Amino acid sequence: MSRQQVIEVLLIEDDPMVQEVNRQFIERVSPFQVVDVASDGREGVRMAKELSPHLIVLDIFMPGQDGVEALKEIRKHAFDVDVIVITAANDKDTIRSMFRHGAIDYLIKPFKFERLQQALTNYRDFRSEIRGEGALQQQQIDGLVGSKLDHDVKELPKGLNQQTLEQITTFLSRNSDALSAEQVADGVGMARVTARRYLEYLQKIGEVDIDIQYGGVGRPVNRYHMKV
Repeated sequence: MSRQQVIEVLLIEDDPMVQEVNRQFIERVSPFQVVDVASDGREGVRMAKELSPHLIVLDIFMPGQDGVEALKEIRKHAFDVDVIVITAANDKDTIRSMFRHGAIDYLIKPFKFERLQQALTNYRDFRSEIRGEGALQQQQIDGLVGSKLDHDVKELPKGLNQQTLEQITTFLSRNSDALSAEQVADGVGMARVTARRYLEYLQKIGEVDIDIQYGGVGRPVNRYHMKV
C-alpha cells in the first residue's frame, strides 16, 4: 500500500507484551500500520516529531513522562496528529484532561478487540471524510460527530442527555452481571432516581434487558444488563 492509503500509527506504550498485543490488534484493521513503538512519553513526542504519523495510540501510566504530559506537549507543538488513548486510568480527572487536549477516543484496559476495531473504524471514516480541500454540509458534519450514535437514540426524551446515557451504557457494558439502579447510580455517580430513568429508557428502546429478582422481604428488584 502507498503512504496515501496506509494510516500510519505510532504506538506509545511501556509494557513490551502490551506493545505486541496492541500492534497485532491495530494491524488487523485495514489500512492501519504501526510504524514505530515508543516506551515512554518523552520518546513518543520525539518520534511523533520525526515520523509525523497520522495517529498515536497512547498509554498513560509510563515511566519518565506519562501520557497526560506527552499529549499536552504534542498539542503544545501543534503536531498534525490524532490520538486514541488506551490505558488502565479510569478516573474522571484524567479522562477529562485527555479529551480536553484532543484525544478522539478513550479505551480502558482490559478491552476487547472489537472495541479497538470500532475506534479505528470510526477514525478511518472520519479521516476519509475530513481530508482534502472543500466544504462540508451540516448533515455531513452531524454524521461525523454522531458516528457512534444510533440515529434513533439521538432525540432523547426531555430531561435525558446523550453524555449521561453513554456513561451508563459504558458502565453496564463493563459489567457482566445484571445491576440494580442503585448499583448503576453508585458506579456512575448520580442519584438513583436519575439512573432508573435512563435504565427504563434503555429498556424501552431495546438496549437492555431486565432481570427481576425476588427476595424474601420487600418488593422485587429490577436488575439491568446490556443485550448481547
